[in-house]
Amino acid sequence: MLFRSRFTHRPAGKLSGGMKQKLGLACTLVRSPDLLLLDEPTVGVDPLSRKELWEILDTLVNEERLTVLVSTAYLDEAERCSRVLVLHEGKVIANGAPASIREHAEGLCFVAQPPADEPARVLQSRLLDDADTLDAVPRGGEVRFIRKLSAVREPGDTRITALLQGAAYRHVPATLEDGFMVLLRSQDTRDLSQAAASSPIAAHANSNEIVIEVRDLVRRFGDFIAVNNTSFSVRRGEIFGLLGPNGAGKTTTFRMLCGLLPASSGFLQVAGQNMRTARAQARGAIGYVSQKFALYGNLSVNENLEFFGGAYGLYGKRLRDRMDVVMAQFDLQSQGGTPSGELPGGFKQRLAMATALLHEPEILFLDEPTSGADPLARREFWRRITALALEGTTVIITTHFMEEAEYCDRIVIQDAGAVLALGTPQQVRLQAGSTAEQPLDMEQSFIAIVDQARRNNGTANAPGRAA
Repeated sequence: MLFRSRFTHRPAGKLSGGMKQKLGLACTLVRSPDLLLLDEPTVGVDPLSRKELWEILDTLVNEERLTVLVSTAYLDEAERCSRVLVLHEGKVIANGAPASIREHAEGLCFVAQPPADEPARVLQSRLLDDADTLDAVPRGGEVRFIRKLSAVREPGDTRITALLQGAAYRHVPATLEDGFMVLLRSQDTRDLSQAAASSPIAAHANSNEIVIEVRDLVRRFGDFIAVNNTSFSVRRGEIFGLLGPNGAGKTTTFRMLCGLLPASSGFLQVAGQNMRTARAQARGAIGYVSQKFALYGNLSVNENLEFFGGAYGLYGKRLRDRMDVVMAQFDLQSQGGTPSGELPGGFKQRLAMATALLHEPEILFLDEPTSGADPLARREFWRRITALALEGTTVIITTHFMEEAEYCDRIVIQDAGAVLALGTPQQVRLQAGSTAEQPLDMEQSFIAIVDQARRNNGTANAPGRAA
């Protein structure tokens, strides 16, 4: 179930990051042990493959009585466990069945519909800026949020009306992630409002200026077609998501957009530069954050910024000024002399972002930047991305966290090198069959669209196509 036949003969070293993760899982499950230890096994793995993996694990647990211990950043996966331990800074802060974790948020959870023509992430920003909001996240075109108990006890919670600007809201049952966030916010003092944009309305929000144009893009590797006649465009200040199963061609598309890989054919223009003839010129307008930490671990934070600033053509006062700006923006002042390889994961991500933004690029490329990050770190990260987009930076992102697609203005879903869906999150949900009576979230929509395409092509669960 984890591999389709077109990947079974490929050298392991040439697989994508997600495919390598799947191969590791497959090798672990070649035999059925008595105890299976899985350390974040689904990092970098697409939703369809995650679903298949957990179906396999459920079978092993229920039919072969296998004991499984798993660490995960996906709270929906923790919901499937018999018992959950919540850790913070090396200490257990909760231990019990998923229902016992959910109880910490019971009665505190709400869902609101954003005002017309307002992105869900803007309403999320307003809510997170309020001291009585513990969490807020876009979900299915709405915003799910958690209020402090003291605010909920207040008659009518009077600040809600102003925050929601008249939008309707309703109570909803708590999930394990809600309980997790309540527990985490009681222990973690990070202020999510610090990363907010200064204004919820940006001059660039309705810009129609095209900064990326892709027409009939093709990339071949020998006889293998990784990207097949892909077309789309991206506007200035837009957050655009590239989604797809592992091996779908999105990373290849991403690398061509960044100028790291030439196209076999088709038209590709980035920041006014034709990427088939002027890739080097276009790179000056691009910032890039790779999936894995790619800076120099033996250099300090300051030394990395100085090195990459020089590579971008920044020197003297201009470089020092830009270093001061990005270090303040990403709260790195206290880490200036620390070797980057010794930084905690969250600070490594901040440094990678700071380095990519040193030269004030028009376009920021983010390749699965939140893989393995906890939910609170992901909220903090997206506050910063939202602020950048409001200032006019165009953001192109790949992710396997489908909830993150809700932050995007538009998304494209690819599989087998072809575009399956393109549009706003709401348009994609509707394409997947979401209705008012039976609404689908983005993960359900993603799975439905990819599964239907594979069935139409005769590849879903077909003999010789899955292993």
